Amino acid sequence: MADNKNLEDKVASPHETEDPAVSEQSTATAATTQVTQGTTGMLPAQHWLEAAEENNEVGNPGDDDADSAVEDTASSTASISSSIIDYRTINGRRYHSETSSNTQYWAANDERQNESLDIIHHLLTLSLGGKLFLAPLDKKTVGRVLDIGTGTGIWAIDFADENPQAEVIGTDISPIQPSWVPPNLKFEIEDFTQAWTFPPKSFDYVHMRYLYGSVPDWHALFREAYRVCRPGGWVESFEASPMIYSDDGTVGDTSALAEWGKFFLEGGKKLGRTFTPLDDDLQEKGMEEAGFVDMQVRKQKVPIGGWAADKKLREIGRFSQLSLDSDLEGYVLYMANLLLGWGRDEVTVYCAQFRREMRSGNYHPYYNQRVVWARKPDIS
Repeated sequence: MADNKNLEDKVASPHETEDPAVSEQSTATAATTQVTQGTTGMLPAQHWLEAAEENNEVGNPGDDDADSAVEDTASSTASISSSIIDYRTINGRRYHSETSSNTQYWAANDERQNESLDIIHHLLTLSLGGKLFLAPLDKKTVGRVLDIGTGTGIWAIDFADENPQAEVIGTDISPIQPSWVPPNLKFEIEDFTQAWTFPPKSFDYVHMRYLYGSVPDWHALFREAYRVCRPGGWVESFEASPMIYSDDGTVGDTSALAEWGKFFLEGGKKLGRTFTPLDDDLQEKGMEEAGFVDMQVRKQKVPIGGWAADKKLREIGRFSQLSLDSDLEGYVLYMANLLLGWGRDEVTVYCAQFRREMRSGNYHPYYNQRVVWARKPDIS
């Protein structure tokens, strides 16, 4: 069992640097793994076909891997116009509408992906000790709350349920939220990469989570959050890294686990939307530049799978595995097609290898996540 102490939470100062998350990883010697696709440094589809052959699974990656078709069923809310529902289909998966100008988003928005997002919500809440947020909000005075990039709306729903005195607004580019919601909650179509439509000083708390890969300008994002935040109000940003590591060398350079993050790092470069807010400290820098004060930072290593020695971390690890396992294809398909021209067949083979590694118990993978919260000065 791998040493678990490095997976514990820690609260850091805004400018604290963390020790490198990963020790030197082992390298493979197979000649085929030296071949990369173009200038991305990524392994070609042939590598994963050969890995499947070693497992005697070519043409039969498993029923759970092969069945990635979902119904293209859209849900909407009463406050969202049906005229913007114009979804795209890429290799059998549904993606958000391109009605909003300059809007690009890399994950599917169909039923299967939305179920995975709801699992992630539980995972993230679990990783915060059962909390929806870490900012020191006063329930008696918090009046208006804005959830940017609300996705399925599950965070906003839970917050509205727990805070019936607050008016909660969740925004997203896709109307995939349910129509039955708490009376103090509404959803609106809003592209946060454009100028926000809300008036200045109109919210007590601005919440944003898992926006990596969709933000063209993190400084502009936090300037908008500052503008709409009331003096004394709070902003909170919860982000993660797509890179998967191990501290004991079990996640080797040529493993499917190690390859996962490269799809997003390289894809983000092509899209002009980085997946490295943690590596580049974009949350802290953006909030500080916008004018927020009293910043707090919480960094955490999140295990994937039930390998950790600590009971709570094992539970977190099982849910992180479940969140990935439930829809690997929905996360990686767009990037694999964008970078390497892969279709569903190549993606299915790669995802089958990823699942084999993740489920085998022979790897001790984790990824990094970070929560940053800060306050707008009382006089602004």
